[in-house]
Amino acid sequence: MSGAGESGVEEAYAGPGRPPQDRRQFFVKLLWIGIWLAFMGAPVTDVVKGDHTAWARALGALGLVVFVAAYLVLVFRHTSKALARTKVLATIAFLGALAVTLSLTLGTPWLVLFVYVAVSAGATLPMRLAARLIPLTTGVLVLIGLTGDHPREVITALVFPALLGGFAMTGVRQMIRTTIELREARATVAQLAANEERLRLARDLHDLLGHSLSLITLKSELAGRMLPDHPDRAAAQIADIEQVSRQALVDVRDAVTGYRRPTLPGELAGARTALAAAGIAAAVPAQAPEDVPGQQEEVLAWGLREAVTNVVRHSGARHCTVTLTPRQTLAGPLLELCVADDGRGPSGTRAGNGLSGIAERLAAVDGTLSTDPAPGGKGFALTLRVPVALGSAE
Repeated sequence: MSGAGESGVEEAYAGPGRPPQDRRQFFVKLLWIGIWLAFMGAPVTDVVKGDHTAWARALGALGLVVFVAAYLVLVFRHTSKALARTKVLATIAFLGALAVTLSLTLGTPWLVLFVYVAVSAGATLPMRLAARLIPLTTGVLVLIGLTGDHPREVITALVFPALLGGFAMTGVRQMIRTTIELREARATVAQLAANEERLRLARDLHDLLGHSLSLITLKSELAGRMLPDHPDRAAAQIADIEQVSRQALVDVRDAVTGYRRPTLPGELAGARTALAAAGIAAAVPAQAPEDVPGQQEEVLAWGLREAVTNVVRHSGARHCTVTLTPRQTLAGPLLELCVADDGRGPSGTRAGNGLSGIAERLAAVDGTLSTDPAPGGKGFALTLRVPVALGSAE
């Protein structure tokens, strides 16, 4: 049931390890990263109300703006697309130097900058390097804090956020890296599946047409040589050519029909994707029962496609549940497909073309169709039942 929620988030948020695709995703991602700048209250207050000269305040404000800009650029860019190691290290060194300079010249309120240096290291560096740099940054924070007023309170308030924030970001970085690898693996699997399907199609077409076309070529040559002197024998060869070509055409049509025939696993996956894209929370089985006869499976697959299309286009539902249940009846085993939603229900009593088509397909396999209110009385439930000999139903 998480597919719809994930889809809604992805529309607004680019997702971990993925660059923003539009202005909205850019600002949403910037907000998620920039929201942690709320902890910059101490240096901001010090710039506004601190006991400093006008020049010190101006330089402090400039330094804070530069620090925040460098921090946002580093974390924002790296979470979208990994930067070169040298650029990351140079930026973190710059942030660290700026934090040291501002803390030593303007006082302890600026020690919070070291927390952001530790977070930057955890978010952008490999675990082994970050595990060294985060404690080092915290150590510099402690050393500078000991030279200021109320060192115990300052150290207690900042040391743990620096350590915990830095090491927590190493986990976030690992999650982003795993997400990117998973996305690449999925793309690779999809490409391999497409390549395998092309190879299977080429192999099947070769098996179907190779022999027939070779035979047609051979008989055409024979008929050409026989035409001047033996027209009756040439006519026989041409008749054979016609028969072979007709059979080849039948074989190709059967093969194409097999390729185009929907399957339950494919339609379940398609239903999950379509409902998620429409923002409808979906509970869809991960697998279909095995050993379903081809004709019955095709009827259920068409019915599932039509039912999900109706839910997406017309129901206005927020939730949809798909179930596949083997049942044992007095008439024999059945496989029951039910698509239920919590939408507005049917707009009238007359069945549409889609339901009529489902009913006609079901009639061809002695199946039944029923339409009822969804459980709870709200929404619409479409139930298809087909007789089928399932191992789980015996």
